[in-house]
Amino acid sequence: MNLLKKIFILLIIFNFSSIQVKAVPSSFADLAEKLMPSVVNISTTQTVKTTTNQFPFQFPPGSPFGEMFKDFERPTERKASSLGSGFIIKEEGIVITNNHVIANAEDILIRVGDKEYNADVIGSDPYMDLAVLKIKTKDKFKPVSFGDSSKARVGDWVVAIGNPFGLGGTVTSGIISARNRQIGLTRYEDFIQTDASINQGNSGGPLFNLKGEVIGVNTAIIAPGQSGSIGIGFAIPANAASNVIDQLIKFGETKRGWLGVRIQEVTKEIAEVEKLKKPEGALVASVGQNSPAEKAGIKAGDIILEFDGKKINTMKKLPNVVAGTEVGKSVDLKIWRNKKLISKRLTLGRLETSEEFKETKPKIVKKDEEIESLKIAVREINDKDISSRNLNTKTQGVVITDISNRSPLINLLSVNDIIIEVQKTPIKSIADLKKIVKSIFKKGEKTLLLTIINQNNRRRYLGVKIN
Repeated sequence: MNLLKKIFILLIIFNFSSIQVKAVPSSFADLAEKLMPSVVNISTTQTVKTTTNQFPFQFPPGSPFGEMFKDFERPTERKASSLGSGFIIKEEGIVITNNHVIANAEDILIRVGDKEYNADVIGSDPYMDLAVLKIKTKDKFKPVSFGDSSKARVGDWVVAIGNPFGLGGTVTSGIISARNRQIGLTRYEDFIQTDASINQGNSGGPLFNLKGEVIGVNTAIIAPGQSGSIGIGFAIPANAASNVIDQLIKFGETKRGWLGVRIQEVTKEIAEVEKLKKPEGALVASVGQNSPAEKAGIKAGDIILEFDGKKINTMKKLPNVVAGTEVGKSVDLKIWRNKKLISKRLTLGRLETSEEFKETKPKIVKKDEEIESLKIAVREINDKDISSRNLNTKTQGVVITDISNRSPLINLLSVNDIIIEVQKTPIKSIADLKKIVKSIFKKGEKTLLLTIINQNNRRRYLGVKIN
């Protein structure tokens, strides 16, 4: 019996010793020293417009007096700033970060080591939360390169470098905790989860493997009660990110594949009715008109099990696979229809030119601009103005957002009045207004003839002395 025990123990020792275990790094110092010069701190500023109540009290929500006295509210503005991280991928100063770090920024300042530079946005993608910046300098920088994120395994060591809480270059380490995470943050999600400490300000920073290759772009954390890092951070995988980044650098925009279907999850009950062995694939709920899917004969009720040789295990995988496929490519689909497996072939369209994309594309809100000669601030009319004020859908013009006490229009016009013509010339944009007003002042004319739509939505003509 004792002999059997000894043999059993020896077998256990042999089995454990035969497993190849990578040594735990004794230090990350050499890796950090090599990578730190390529990681940057990003700070941005933007103007936030608000309205202030001129009264020493506040009307309760829903009070009719609030609506009655809203004209006494004055627009005010303040500068807001945000902090984030990024990393250099080309020696001429091409920087990668998250879109949410630089969204709506008026000024972007990048710190590399002890130097600061201004930067411009080359392109951004809110759907994968990525942005590409160019540092405005002729200096050369030390770039890092992307690794193959598909080879990153759960349990691999990783290092995150960033700008948490504005403290500057900070290094943290951990492991990959999970792959293929979806958390409902962006349209295309396939996050790497890590327990390397990631906090506010780390957004846009790189997640490195032990070779010093970027395998992810740090994007989000789960932090209950804003308590900071609790060891659940998420990074966009390098393979997906680099594809979008290449397009932004080359075209200034993305070019994603488009199938033209609306999909839903295949539940256990649906799989049972459809005689599928297990819940898998993406169930087609509807097919867009004139879409590649419609032209190929795909129908509502079809279950897409394979796309271009890639298995669609879950519904959420299909949008990522389609978006990452080259526009114009001819692809094969395997579809489950009427309890049988069939094949379809189609040519992918481009998402950004589809009606589906135009319906969901975020509206770019242009900031207010000052018309110095008139001492007013204006913004261009938008869809919200037209719907909320029940205006004609073809209405064009600029909305007044502020009137200085020194303006010739003071006491004649009000905030939210819409200027639609000047000297009977239609105003379609802020540029139109600036151009015609500049011409009038240059000619030395003494009177402006404005056509406006006032806050009661009435069209009015107004003569204003300017000299």
